Amino acid sequence: MVIRSLFKVILCHGQESSAGLDPLYCDLNLSINPHRTFKMSSRNPVLINSTISSSSNSNHGPSNDIASFKKVLSSSTRVLALCGAGLGASSGLDTFRGSGGMWRNHRAQSLATLDAFRRDPGLVWLFYSYRRHKALAAEPNKGHFALAELARRMRKGREEGFVCLTQNVDGLAQRAGHPEGSLKLLHGCLYDIKCANPICNYRERNNFNDPYHPSLAITSEDDEKLLPAANKIRAVATYLDPNKSTTAINKDELPHCPNCITSLLRPDIVWFGEALPGDTIDEIDQWIDKAPIDLILVVGTTAQVYPAAGYVDIARNAGARVAVINMDREGLGSAGGLGKDDWLFVGDAGTILEEILSPQSSVRRRRSEKGYQGVA
Repeated sequence: MVIRSLFKVILCHGQESSAGLDPLYCDLNLSINPHRTFKMSSRNPVLINSTISSSSNSNHGPSNDIASFKKVLSSSTRVLALCGAGLGASSGLDTFRGSGGMWRNHRAQSLATLDAFRRDPGLVWLFYSYRRHKALAAEPNKGHFALAELARRMRKGREEGFVCLTQNVDGLAQRAGHPEGSLKLLHGCLYDIKCANPICNYRERNNFNDPYHPSLAITSEDDEKLLPAANKIRAVATYLDPNKSTTAINKDELPHCPNCITSLLRPDIVWFGEALPGDTIDEIDQWIDKAPIDLILVVGTTAQVYPAAGYVDIARNAGARVAVINMDREGLGSAGGLGKDDWLFVGDAGTILEEILSPQSSVRRRRSEKGYQGVA
């Protein structure tokens, strides 16, 4: 199986995510060599953050010509997409990357770990309650609908000609009507809950309550959509404004598992250092193994979070052409290394996807009107 064999060893350099890597899942081998080698000791590949830098694999840079992209897309029978937080940014969601990667003076990635949950489950729950609320208030954008339509257009009987791998947990792709069979959730979903005890099998799916639990009730004078009931539930209301401090929540007040009673519930999200869902990885492997991939779309991600970023390498090494859609061209990680036969579209992901994926859209409109930038 492709993904299992490829990610037995992952090379990266620089600093790993501040979230750290749970020793239960990875063996970290540091040597004099500036590369850091991650050997996977679990059944499934685990989520890590890499700072791999890439340079172009050709003296000729990628194209931003829509017409040439559409021509290749129309002749492609198998297309893969890898979507990241930049797609949700078009709907107004935080990406928690770069200079904006802070939440209440905490690095957002440092809260996305099992260790953080063990240290301060209330803080982690507040972070995800904030994200749940923002995602529920957001709407799918043009890019989500364009990807969903591409999936329907490329389906031949029971065969999926297009598969979308999303690192996003916001549920916007599902709300845009993306066909379930062609959408693979790599990192879980904000609306799914599970018991924090790995022995307990309790899970909830598609819980859209806002707040999820009374202890996480929310209020803020800065957001008219927030629920006003928090003051009635808690003497000190929980603020989900990311710039406001909050009173710590006692562990006893947090949601507990109704099955095993004693354990806390947690978001069913793949945190840094945790294994990706095995069934999902197997489904992706089986699709990849069936036939060559003609084209891979890298949308709203710099492809630095492994193992998801490795799918770009898999497709490229198998001869697929690469199209990157991103807000900027810096730090593209595995999405870098673009050559003259690839594409780089810089700008709002939702706007660009609607333009380049629609077979009906005119390619004669000026790119400046759509926020495109030329590629040197």
